[in-house]
Amino acid sequence: MSALQARELRKVYGGGENGVDAVRGVSVELTAGECVAVVGPSGCGKSTLLHLCGGMDRPTAGTVVVDGVPLAGLGDDGLTQLRRERVGFVFQFFNLLPTLTLVENIALPLLLAGVAAGEGAAQARLCADRVGLGHRLHHYPSQVSGGELQRSAVARAVVHRPALLIADEPTGNLDTDNGRRVLDILRALNDDIGVAVLLATHDQTIAAGADRILRMRDGLVVDSSDSAA
Repeated sequence: MSALQARELRKVYGGGENGVDAVRGVSVELTAGECVAVVGPSGCGKSTLLHLCGGMDRPTAGTVVVDGVPLAGLGDDGLTQLRRERVGFVFQFFNLLPTLTLVENIALPLLLAGVAAGEGAAQARLCADRVGLGHRLHHYPSQVSGGELQRSAVARAVVHRPALLIADEPTGNLDTDNGRRVLDILRALNDDIGVAVLLATHDQTIAAGADRILRMRDGLVVDSSDSAA
């Protein structure tokens, strides 16, 4: 089953002669349980592509379908609901709320979706165990390491079992060992819950752990290949 179908995406910022083509006619498709890495130099359009695919931004042209839902027909409220129910996000900066414990941070998407507090906490504990944080449930973000913060962010992103996970430089603030551990967790989630992962990274080692690699330059995909890993 297709988790993501993006066709001929184009994103132009500004207008007239000063318009900037951030993404120029890019297409990408992910099936359930697949991991695709997007690599390329800074400013090549990686983050813009991920934002378009995750419904965080609207394309100037082209179409995006997430888990069978065309994004073009959705208003702002519809996009918010789709992101809340079908998409998870992990970024380079962990974006955890400092006044909440890790388990409360992980449960937050469920509470926003109207899940009862007790059920949300139970699901958050299961997700924390999956990423190796069962012993840190009641710690606050200031009390744990960077690797544990990012694993918490991954757990929060998948606690609602999305079809698509958007991961924008998720290992950018981590050392090599913790970066590899986060990738291993993402790949395990591919298998365990069937989430498709679209991952942007500068790290060739991380990219090699994906199923496919898309190489971008100047807003274009210049090469697409299976990973050698």
